[in-house]
Amino acid sequence: MNGRLLFGGIVTLGLCLGAVVAQEVPEPKPVPRLQVVPLPYGQASFQRDGVEITRYHFGSGLERPFLYPIVGPSGRSLTRMGHPHDPTSHSHHNSVWITHHDVNGHNFWVDSSGARVRHKRIVEYVDKGETSSIVAENEWVTKAGQVLLDETRTTTVTLLEDKEWLLVIDLKLSARDETVTLGKTPFGMIGVRMAKTIGVHDGGGRIRNSEGAVNEKGIFWKRARWVDYSGAIANGVLEGVTLFDHPGNPNHPSQFHVRNDGWMGASLTFEGPREVKPDTPLHLRYGLYVHADMKPTAQIEQQWQRFAQTP
Repeated sequence: MNGRLLFGGIVTLGLCLGAVVAQEVPEPKPVPRLQVVPLPYGQASFQRDGVEITRYHFGSGLERPFLYPIVGPSGRSLTRMGHPHDPTSHSHHNSVWITHHDVNGHNFWVDSSGARVRHKRIVEYVDKGETSSIVAENEWVTKAGQVLLDETRTTTVTLLEDKEWLLVIDLKLSARDETVTLGKTPFGMIGVRMAKTIGVHDGGGRIRNSEGAVNEKGIFWKRARWVDYSGAIANGVLEGVTLFDHPGNPNHPSQFHVRNDGWMGASLTFEGPREVKPDTPLHLRYGLYVHADMKPTAQIEQQWQRFAQTP
């Protein structure tokens, strides 16, 4: 025995020779392949195998929350911030965003109006392995500080095969004190600003919809289940994003606002205004299918059918 004398006794300094202490190693739980990672300055990153595929921005200085980048299978963002030829007056084109042009006469669409979709709090982050979600609460506030709408937004990413993925945005909009009118406009509720090289004008890309129409002339303000915007993201590499309208949305199939300069959006109140009453929230669901290649429309339709069956 290792030891030394101390006031006539032995103080043990070590273990008996030959003794082995077994250290119990805990059984680790499986690490989710997809995770939401909170970041500083009001951001949260969706990461597949440790690599970011999109990021939710909700900082206090923003006019509205948005998602950027939207990373395709090749590792490049298929969306961008701002119009490629008019960045000042289109500063509100923030990759993928939610807002509306006319809410009780207040313009929430542009950055200069003073009306904001203000982040309130993150309710929870959820990781389920191949699916992760962020649940957030926002407030639609006028320039004068009046809250018109309370919003609960659930942003969910689901991994698909071959590094493709599906983004689903669920919205619950509730009037705060009195009935709120969403005015007639083609601008709102969701917008997507594509990368410059995917645009029809700048990159030779192509817009297609579920009805077989092509590009702005055939799709502009027409009803469809989905609209796809695909083009070159690198030399020899085609990728795209399909914007899905859910059949549970009150105006389905939606009119789509598209431009050959690289943007698309689903219009909630194109044909006329819609009221949101305090006791009757408005529920909306939109999806973005992030994919490789310029997918055949039959394959896009198959993905939309899966999306449409979600409750």
